[in-house]
Amino acid sequence: MNYKITEEVQRKEKINNKKERKNEKNPPGKKALIVTTVSGFVPQFEMNNVRILKGFGYEVHYASNFGMPAYGEDNKRLDGTGIIRHQIDFKRSPYRIFAAIKAYRQMKQLLQKYDFSLLHCHTPMGGAVARLAAARVEGQKWREKRRNGLKEDFGWDGTGKNPCHVIYTAHGFHFYKGAPLVNWMLYYPAERFLAHWTDVLVTVNKEDYYRAKKFHLRKRGKDWEKQGTTGKNRSFRKQVFLINGIGIDVEKYSWDEKLREAKRREFGASDDVFLLLSVGELTKRKNHQVVIRALKQLEGMGNRIEGRKISGWKYLIAGKGAERKKLEKLIKKSGLEGKILLLGYRTDIGELLAAADCFVFPSKQEGMPVALMEALAAGVPSIAADIRGCRELLPKGALVKKNRAGEYCGMLCKAMNRALYPFGFQYGSEEIEKVIKRISQGSVEQRMKKIYRSL
Repeated sequence: MNYKITEEVQRKEKINNKKERKNEKNPPGKKALIVTTVSGFVPQFEMNNVRILKGFGYEVHYASNFGMPAYGEDNKRLDGTGIIRHQIDFKRSPYRIFAAIKAYRQMKQLLQKYDFSLLHCHTPMGGAVARLAAARVEGQKWREKRRNGLKEDFGWDGTGKNPCHVIYTAHGFHFYKGAPLVNWMLYYPAERFLAHWTDVLVTVNKEDYYRAKKFHLRKRGKDWEKQGTTGKNRSFRKQVFLINGIGIDVEKYSWDEKLREAKRREFGASDDVFLLLSVGELTKRKNHQVVIRALKQLEGMGNRIEGRKISGWKYLIAGKGAERKKLEKLIKKSGLEGKILLLGYRTDIGELLAAADCFVFPSKQEGMPVALMEALAAGVPSIAADIRGCRELLPKGALVKKNRAGEYCGMLCKAMNRALYPFGFQYGSEEIEKVIKRISQGSVEQRMKKIYRSL
């Protein structure tokens, strides 16, 4: 991004902030800052947390690069929310050293200007820069107070209590089982180091949770539970939490037969057409190409579904990204034009799920996939890669262990013949209900409230 664009973004955000402050009645005294690298993250995933923070009396601020939106075409979704926005020139790449330094300086100035009580970080670069800046600013304030003899007033009286509590939600560490060596060399030591300035670390899957428990987080004072501080009765206060995702509004994905039929007609899919759906950015990581190759192998096979001959199939891919042209070429080369549709960015995911016969999630790496959780909430039979996050949502019979087109082709055959899931894990069963309850909005909100309330 060039300087002129950044300046224009900052001007617009100042205007938006004035509007938000004008609309905000009785602004609370406590301030909370949410930090993400890209600007679309909060309206897409964090509005539940925004609502919780406002309920606790926080004035919510949001720092991000608003010139680099994601999960949408613009930043208008934040209008009218009461969120005060701040432009920080984050970059996604950790190798952009000078850009990171610039963002760090901007972040430090922001933290010095506002007296934030809570800092909630998301995304690797945004989280790293924000935590480093917060540590620097807190150190400066502490030294200033100490010089003035006000150490106790600042909360550094031996209790370990800090003026600004820092939460980091790791939506999937970049170091994981099977990750490239460079990821472990770069991201693993960085996260262990940054944990020293983190009060609470929230993970979204079991693999990350057990690894994060080995990190040394910042002591926040009441480290020991009331039942005792010595011997066997001593219990370390929990600072690492496992929360499966952002919380899915299950009721949002309820549908009736009329909605299903209407949406299928939109794509020319009659009742005897098997409709497949994938949701995700068009990137190498999302791995849509393997499903396309699998469907090429599937073409011409006379599968049957509940005794009815399948007249054909269609595959819908919802999402945008840099790999679109490559996928278009692969579709054309495979002779599957008209049967595989690239829909671009969509806001009607619930309706698409209502129309689908099967959801396919071939991603190579995830923390806790929101798209797959939405498919489960909608009651759509699903296929996914055997990776972290997916293993906590689906049984082994629905996971593809190897990233091969032939493996996906075999799994698609099972789906078309209603033989995808093993006995005991059908939709409506006790097992799937347990999964849906764990990822539901109510369950996630309850646990996040406990975290916010404890700070």
